[in-house]
Amino acid sequence: MLIETRGLGVSVGETELFSDLDLAVDAGECVVVTGANGVGKSTLLRCLYGTQQPTSGTVLVCGMPPDERTASFRRRVSVLMDDSALFDELTPRQHLDLLARSFGIPPATGLDDRADVPAADLSAGQRRRLLLLAATARPYEVLLLDEPERALDTAGRAWLTELVDAAKAGGAAVVAASHHAALVDEVADYLVEL
Repeated sequence: MLIETRGLGVSVGETELFSDLDLAVDAGECVVVTGANGVGKSTLLRCLYGTQQPTSGTVLVCGMPPDERTASFRRRVSVLMDDSALFDELTPRQHLDLLARSFGIPPATGLDDRADVPAADLSAGQRRRLLLLAATARPYEVLLLDEPERALDTAGRAWLTELVDAAKAGGAAVVAASHHAALVDEVADYLVEL
């Protein structure tokens, strides 16, 4: 299993967000986590990335406790969180070139008609597409996506399902927190409702 949790739980103060959560996600599988705002979807993803310590239970990602501070972990796990950011002064082409140099891979392409526009001048949907391109253009075994459909139009949401399908076909384990019904219907192998 690329992602495994046993009895995972997180409490914030007196509030228990979730408890006794067991997950097992293998290569080529996608779990979509749903639920109302505030139930812990993003918190679960942070636990899987190592930026949130669980209150109870254990987490293994790629066979190790998650720790986004270590290069070996970051090279295997790609993430798009709610607070992921872009360099406003860089264009999409510059973002993807920087990523390619960091990982020693061929430069990716995307947002062709807006490839040379500073990120600060892109629409919210275009910025989201660029973040998704950056998360999936590099090598990874695990892909964590926090509400990836946010700010995408209908065509962008269809593209998102293709992106997740491609990640699964490439052998990645995918966990997405989402309210997007088509993502659940078209790419989820399992659904977890918090």
